[in-house]
Amino acid sequence: MPTFEPVLLARINTPDSHTLATYQRDGGYQALRKALDMAPADVTNLVKDSGLRGRGGAGFPCGLKWTFLPKDHPGPIYLCINADESEPGTFNNRYLMEMDPHQLIEGIAIACHAIRSKNAYLYLRFEYGLSYRRLDAAIKECYAAGLLGKNILGKGFDLDIVLHRGAAAYICGEETGLIESLEGKRAWPRIKPPFPAIEGLFRKPTIVNNVETLCCVKQILDRGKEWFQSIGVKPDPNNPRDPGSYGPKLYTVSGHVNKPCCVELPLGVTARELIEEHAGGVWKGRKAKAVVPGGISMGFLSDKELDTPLDFNGPGKVGCLGLGTAAVVVVDDQTNMVDVLYNCARFFSHESCGQCTPCREGTNWMTRILDRIRSGNGSMRDLDLLTEVASSMGIIPGTTICGLSDGAAWPVKNAIQKFRGDFEDYINSGRKSVTPYPVGAH
Repeated sequence: MPTFEPVLLARINTPDSHTLATYQRDGGYQALRKALDMAPADVTNLVKDSGLRGRGGAGFPCGLKWTFLPKDHPGPIYLCINADESEPGTFNNRYLMEMDPHQLIEGIAIACHAIRSKNAYLYLRFEYGLSYRRLDAAIKECYAAGLLGKNILGKGFDLDIVLHRGAAAYICGEETGLIESLEGKRAWPRIKPPFPAIEGLFRKPTIVNNVETLCCVKQILDRGKEWFQSIGVKPDPNNPRDPGSYGPKLYTVSGHVNKPCCVELPLGVTARELIEEHAGGVWKGRKAKAVVPGGISMGFLSDKELDTPLDFNGPGKVGCLGLGTAAVVVVDDQTNMVDVLYNCARFFSHESCGQCTPCREGTNWMTRILDRIRSGNGSMRDLDLLTEVASSMGIIPGTTICGLSDGAAWPVKNAIQKFRGDFEDYINSGRKSVTPYPVGAH
């Protein structure tokens, strides 16, 4: 691939990149000035026409989501920013918030102008202490400089941003769970419809966007839709439902690699290139057995699938749930997939909110079955039972309210299909795990 010049991460090595002075010196808030000279509908159409898809996991077209708001609603209308980032292996938003918080704030302001919102709620993962301090300081700088508050830049635009620290729950990555948490309630996802664009935060129209998505909005206003569409993957002409995978993407690489990293590249890069050219290869001279393409809820690529393009369509063609957050996690060839899958199932069992019976019970039973296999008491029937349980839960078969259940079930179905030999060898050998984790001990 030709050398790619980062845009979202262009400033992270600049001294004091997190301060307003250096951000404005580098042209910061000029995109907001440009947006405020445009009608809100024109900003929305620009983002819609750019082909920007949400970077939080679902990949839904950003501008199209903004158009779902009721026309001529008297308000208030709210913007919620999902900065929870609790998908295992994901840390791309953290870089943006810690090193370039004003890029995010400018993106928030542009989005609020587009959707006619005067109030934004930035929902931040509690463990991100430095992100909190940097964002808090940046927001205060903006109020002092007249970039937040009343009559911003003399354009008659008002905006307040509330920085809210969540209590660190995976379920708050689901937009209605996040909204419930913001309202001070237990983060139980809501039944839809109504969707948040109609009835969201405080029962008012609400848009929920991801941190990286809003940073892309800022860049689109700066550079134009043609620039954005010159990067990434064009729509598949044989798939009328494919809107393309345009723009830059932050990929994080972790697990069994020599140099865990966060790197910005065009959408469509392969897992092999990420591992070998950017993460220094698999550690200890080993080879990759499995690779998570975008957070553990997406399932696994096998070693034969490492050349799969990591765009919004690529992982789905090889049995994964999707691109997700583009958090690549590498598993080396000395690691048994039984242990890997057990850790995945255990995580989802702990993070299930418990509202839906198939998810509450299914995640627990999958964890228990895998624990039985790891204890040396498994049978071949357990593999079919795991697949049966996993296939009976989630939005896709229509049994749960939100997609956590699908994310919990997918790696189970995926791993048993692609790495069944690991499981059969483990069961036949009667092996017992050397690092037992009692079920329920998290």
